[in-house]
Amino acid sequence: MSVFRHNAPGRAGLPPTRQACRERIDQLRDDIAAIKAQIAAADLERQRKHGTMDARWFHRARTALRHKQREVAKLSGHMATLPKDSPDRSAFKDCLIEVLRTRFDDAKWRAVLDEARRIHEERGQV
Repeated sequence: MSVFRHNAPGRAGLPPTRQACRERIDQLRDDIAAIKAQIAAADLERQRKHGTMDARWFHRARTALRHKQREVAKLSGHMATLPKDSPDRSAFKDCLIEVLRTRFDDAKWRAVLDEARRIHEERGQV
């Protein structure tokens, strides 16, 4: 498949998970790097031959590059709207809290929560 081929997310829909978005973004970044390498190689060949670059080919390459960069931006924006925790991770957190809550009395539990809040605030995640 040519890296110039445009597979816009609107055609197939946006990926439903953050992981699927990351995988698609990684593929797009590989395609972008390949297009840039092809443009650079064509330019070096043009310089070597003291000629001109095929304008149609160059236009197609730049257009494909722009489309892929836009798709990366669209996927990044979509990824920001998806939940950060997977259901498995949320369920694990609930189980962890349940186990810890049964092992600490009220005073120790409050101290643990206060410490966790302090760390959370220090990391700027409030």
